[in-house]
Amino acid sequence: ISAIESKVSTGRSKKDAGDAAFKSGDIKSALRSYHEAVMYLAGIDRRVIANAKNIFDMGAPAASSDESQGEGKTEVDLMLEKVYANMSACHIKQENWKRAIETADKALAKNPKNSKALFRKGKALGEIGYIEKAETALSYSPSTHHTSPSEEAIVDAELARLRAVDNERQRVADKKMRGNLLVLPDALRPSLTVPGRLAITRQ
Repeated sequence: ISAIESKVSTGRSKKDAGDAAFKSGDIKSALRSYHEAVMYLAGIDRRVIANAKNIFDMGAPAASSDESQGEGKTEVDLMLEKVYANMSACHIKQENWKRAIETADKALAKNPKNSKALFRKGKALGEIGYIEKAETALSYSPSTHHTSPSEEAIVDAELARLRAVDNERQRVADKKMRGNLLVLPDALRPSLTVPGRLAITRQ
């Protein structure tokens, strides 16, 4: 077995281990396995892989609608796309929103139409307050795929939740601003002048 085939095989095993750990709820182990998979797979020269076409089909899973976008992809490209998207899911579980966005972006660099990566990026953006960017990512997610009704319902529910959270944040901010106005010294409060009367300070 060649060195390249060995790296691909090991990377695939690490990815599978990460998937198993994630399903069992062991997020730390999943992230560790995914990170190791990236170490084996990310440095492989695509030109070398292109010259070893037997690697393409060796144990490669059937591509889904998310993974089949773009021609000339290797098995390594598809695995890295999945690994980065799954790492984003792990970071969301840990509420590490910045890393969730970073890893989702890496998956999207492999496939801009990966709906799972778009959803996870949108969710993470919303959690740190970037509601408009979150809505863009979430709205783009189902519109570019033949998603199932259940997947569309999940996206719609997340959009509704983020909008509700944003409205509540705005309500709290407005209330705080009104409270700050009430405690201003009289000299700094806006005043209202009534013709024929002294200026009346707003209360």
